[in-house]
Amino acid sequence: MAKIPLFTPRKTATAGVAQTNVAGAPAPATHMAPARVWRVLIVDDEEEIHTVTKLVLRNFEFEGRSLILLHANSAAEAREHLANYKDIAVVLLDVVMESDQAGLDLVREIRGPMKNSDIRIVLRTGQPGQAPEENVIRTFDINDYKNKTELTSIKLKTLLYAALRGYRDLCLLHAQRQGLELTLDALSAVSHLRSLDRFTSAVLQQLVSLISYHDKALYFNVVSAFAQGGVQGSGGPEYKLLASSGTESGTAENAALEQTISPEADALMRQALAAKRSITDEHHFVGYFKTRAGSENLLYLSNVASLTEFDHRLLHIYCKNVAFAYENLQMQQEVEDSQRELIYMLGEAVEIRSKETGNHVKRVALVAELLAQKYGLDAAEVEIIRHASPLHDVGKMGIPDQILNKPGQHTDAEREIMRTHARIGYDMLNTSDKRMLKMGAVIAHEHHEHWDGNGYPQGLKGEQIHVAARIAALADVCDALGSKRVYKEAWAHDAIVGFIAERSGLQFDPKLVALLLENMEAVQDIRRRFPD
Repeated sequence: MAKIPLFTPRKTATAGVAQTNVAGAPAPATHMAPARVWRVLIVDDEEEIHTVTKLVLRNFEFEGRSLILLHANSAAEAREHLANYKDIAVVLLDVVMESDQAGLDLVREIRGPMKNSDIRIVLRTGQPGQAPEENVIRTFDINDYKNKTELTSIKLKTLLYAALRGYRDLCLLHAQRQGLELTLDALSAVSHLRSLDRFTSAVLQQLVSLISYHDKALYFNVVSAFAQGGVQGSGGPEYKLLASSGTESGTAENAALEQTISPEADALMRQALAAKRSITDEHHFVGYFKTRAGSENLLYLSNVASLTEFDHRLLHIYCKNVAFAYENLQMQQEVEDSQRELIYMLGEAVEIRSKETGNHVKRVALVAELLAQKYGLDAAEVEIIRHASPLHDVGKMGIPDQILNKPGQHTDAEREIMRTHARIGYDMLNTSDKRMLKMGAVIAHEHHEHWDGNGYPQGLKGEQIHVAARIAALADVCDALGSKRVYKEAWAHDAIVGFIAERSGLQFDPKLVALLLENMEAVQDIRRRFPD
């Protein structure tokens, strides 16, 4: 039996046809497509072409998505649709309409000024002599060329399947590229953070942006069954909550976590741990990620039915790299914690040699932190000043015992030797390339400089003195006055306040003095927590 073509070449002037769905009813006048549909634009000046195409594609579906047909009777009308809808997958385009080259001119415009290389363009012509196939395919960026007389119902559907597959694959490539870019941006946003708490707090914020996910999300590190502070199911492993959507990640109480993990979630998490792989069911996703050092991490998401296969791939890439970043940050923080502990030990060793209490350096560090915060320094500067300030007197290690621990007043010669501790401390620390030790060198060198320029060893004045040294100097004197020394008794609180107020603008930065006096209750609380 001969195949009957759907279309016969005939040119008639017709009015424009509104957007319709594949059932044939007019679609709502909206520029937002219904969820999960394919838009197909039919551009032809013959009414019969629109009618028959709509009839043939009435029940057409591809990958579970139906069609929305957009109709245009001219290239001018097609331009309006292309401007209004950015997700048109396929255009079935006539060549000869308001002019002999109207369709070809539109092809140039789509690929050129509109910069739309994704849409699949199929030329359908009833007058092949006006646009010879070989010449058109060679010259114009189209995806197929069909003579209307040979386009049967089956061939039209075959054509559309092929075109939609091409469009789908291009969209997937773009989504993969954009997803990887988002993943890199997200990883960059969290990997530069130096605090574990801030890091875990940022993890899920970036995850939400990455896959547009807004339901419950929990990110865990799996800790030893014998570790303290985690949440343990009956006979199961312990989890440490690193991040949780809707809360301050990294600060969530594990007591509340027991109520957060549902039995279904706990079962899936155990399954993922046992299988050493990610697990998903209709409603839940548990991502399993293991680092080179053996650290195991789990990501739990609820209500994941809307996530695509590609979303799952992005989740895996992102969370695997987050696990590595967390491990590296954890190791880095352990190193920095060791540095801080050594700094405190060094500061305490100096105080012990000076026959003074080791808690002095702890109190100086905390008062310096308080002043730095009140002064308006950023969090990173505050942290460095806190951990470097215990090194303010490290140079005293180079001072002879008989001078360092002399109970009475120093002679002029002894005083000059005693003053060298500022330079000795600087020389000890300045060769390091570590931030805290570099700051410690500055504090050691300048904490005996005075605001009015009458200090030592350089005679610096005002803001020539580093703010960290000004802060450490005030914290040191405030605490030392309240403590017993071999050469003096502890001062009363009122006497300390009076002396510091009197030395404002002479020895100390007036702004820092004002901040200290405003916060003396907090300073006293520090002394109560760390007494002599």
